[in-house]
Amino acid sequence: MPGLTIGDTVPNLELDSTHGKIRIHDYVGNGYVILFSHPGDFTPVCTTELAAMANYAKEFEKRGVKLLGISCDDVQSHKEWTKDIEAYKPGCKVTYPIMADPDRSAIKQLNMVDPDEKDSQGVQLPSRTLHIVGPDKKVKLSFLYPSCTGRNMDEVVRATDSLLTAAKHKVATPANWKPGECVVIAPGVSDDEAKKLFPQGFDTADLPSKKGYLRFTKV
Repeated sequence: MPGLTIGDTVPNLELDSTHGKIRIHDYVGNGYVILFSHPGDFTPVCTTELAAMANYAKEFEKRGVKLLGISCDDVQSHKEWTKDIEAYKPGCKVTYPIMADPDRSAIKQLNMVDPDEKDSQGVQLPSRTLHIVGPDKKVKLSFLYPSCTGRNMDEVVRATDSLLTAAKHKVATPANWKPGECVVIAPGVSDDEAKKLFPQGFDTADLPSKKGYLRFTKV
């Protein structure tokens, strides 16, 4: 689907939310924000997802990352639904704002429309889209799930850690990487530059091509 993707600036929309009016760029500020949509209030998978987000809120807060939800229901509906979310997962509190988009105009601009899922009137519903937005207000990473598949919050945390690590150290993270494991040095960094950037040293994988491009280090 054409629209907002990695590298694009998030539209600076102002919407009503469970925390009052929110202008997206002001909310992002100088940090990172996880902006995520859900198909509808009082639906089964969405209830489990938003409860999981609430459960992980402190993990994101420790990383300086804020959460921001959006759906096509109105603010009053969001507030009533929050009671169900918190009751479903006792002890969790929905502390992040959920924006309202009853006319579906914002989800179109944010590229969060599910082309297959429609409401009883045939109007398209939001998809399970998640954008990680950086301090420059650009999309750094996106997940797109159909309505039948709930998101994996451990992977959202892992991907967030990867982005923060890469931004700080001029590195990339390999498959299945977790914090504390080796990272790879970006191809654009020469060996001489790598020695200065990573005085702790790095290991180069011995591959048949002998191109020396797969270099591991700790940060």
